Amino acid sequence: MSAVSNAKWVAVSQIARITSQLANIFVLARILPPSDYGLMAMATVVTNLALLIRDQGTSAAIIQKEELTHHTVNTVFWFNLIVGITIALGIAVGSPLIADYFKHDELITILVILALIFPISSSSISHQALLERESKFKKLAFIEVISSLIAMIVAVIAALYGAGVYSLVLQAILMALLSSIQLWLVSNWRPKGKPSWNELKSLLPFTGHMTAFQLITYFFRNADSMVIGRVLGAASLGIYSMAYKVMLLPVQNITWASSRALFPVMSRQQNALDEMGKLYLKTIGFIAFLTAPLMAGIFALREPFVEIAFGHQWIQVASVLAWLTPVGFMQSISSTTGTVFMAQGKTRQLMWLSLASALVHVVAYYIGAAKGVNSVAEWYFYASVLTGIPLLVCAGQLVRCTPLDLVKSVWKPALVALIMCVSTRYSFIKMNSTLDLLTSFMLATLLGVIVYLLVSYLLFPALIKTYLGKVFSRKN
Repeated sequence: MSAVSNAKWVAVSQIARITSQLANIFVLARILPPSDYGLMAMATVVTNLALLIRDQGTSAAIIQKEELTHHTVNTVFWFNLIVGITIALGIAVGSPLIADYFKHDELITILVILALIFPISSSSISHQALLERESKFKKLAFIEVISSLIAMIVAVIAALYGAGVYSLVLQAILMALLSSIQLWLVSNWRPKGKPSWNELKSLLPFTGHMTAFQLITYFFRNADSMVIGRVLGAASLGIYSMAYKVMLLPVQNITWASSRALFPVMSRQQNALDEMGKLYLKTIGFIAFLTAPLMAGIFALREPFVEIAFGHQWIQVASVLAWLTPVGFMQSISSTTGTVFMAQGKTRQLMWLSLASALVHVVAYYIGAAKGVNSVAEWYFYASVLTGIPLLVCAGQLVRCTPLDLVKSVWKPALVALIMCVSTRYSFIKMNSTLDLLTSFMLATLLGVIVYLLVSYLLFPALIKTYLGKVFSRKN
């Protein structure tokens, strides 16, 4: 079992997720209006909460627990299934109130349909956790690739036939159903016997604080949507949510993949702090190497990117991205800290740090909402800087990494990305004065990639060789 081997297969599944997201961005955004995305964003505020509390941290406990028995997994399975059914009923009953809050009656039907996700996905949580504990990410990758691609294709077809916002709803339902069916087929584990209250209580010290952390994280990640949807309306929320999707690309697809691959490895090495620290520093350095140029490139070419990718109706997304792209880079690094806290069983400390961060962000969102959607993104940036640094320092202390160690791990990619950003934006402005928009964008993008790799190799050749070796090495 190795983090590199795990990460490679997690990366395969993430490619499928990225393809699905790009279909939403590049294909569905040209078919569906911003108001449809705004409605889905409102519904997602509710479903994201339910997804976070769905397993009460029990899947993480299965992976982290040193000694695991069938009795424990069986208890977790029945607990998750009951919770999933309860959540579905709660969403269905509460949908009129939620629709009234957002002032959109159509949300009732959308939420009732989306509620089906929870009993479906809850039935396979234990199966997935066991596969991850055993680092069987190759099997998981194929499951996620198949589910993502089929759900994406069906959603695009539905949108072309006029399904509107329900094409997005159908995509979410299909993704959950196909994943659960395949997890049951691939996993050898089956529920047997009655659940045990004593077994569940033994997990509570870990899962209780983990659940609180997930609730806080949900609130902080969705408070901006709740504020914008309530104060500024569905159209503004649609603009913001599209920019937010772009910002989350590195967090969801690079940081999440790395953290998912790291967690079972770190959990098996809970007492080897020096080794964990070295592994963590290498991980955040590699994440920075990938996310810094991605966010810098989007920042530099944000106007043509939005014009080409989404169409002119979404042009306001560009001004929101000016603030959210640096947030995306910072969060790609700081979001790894949860893995360190969980692997060490420090979920209580993680909970309190997350609560402080959430409070700072909520205040920032309300301050920004008074001046419009761009101001919300601006204050999001300020809050991320203020809270991200202490979180990283605390996580580093758990694995014997100093703040200077953390800075040394990310400053090189950040510096080269800054150089790339300036050169890319300057070249695009010059080329766009004589060439068409698409040609200028493509040439500037190519130039940016060349500049980033070339400058990285000239200034830090050992760093480039190390990272390329991680990508292409076949060793575990």
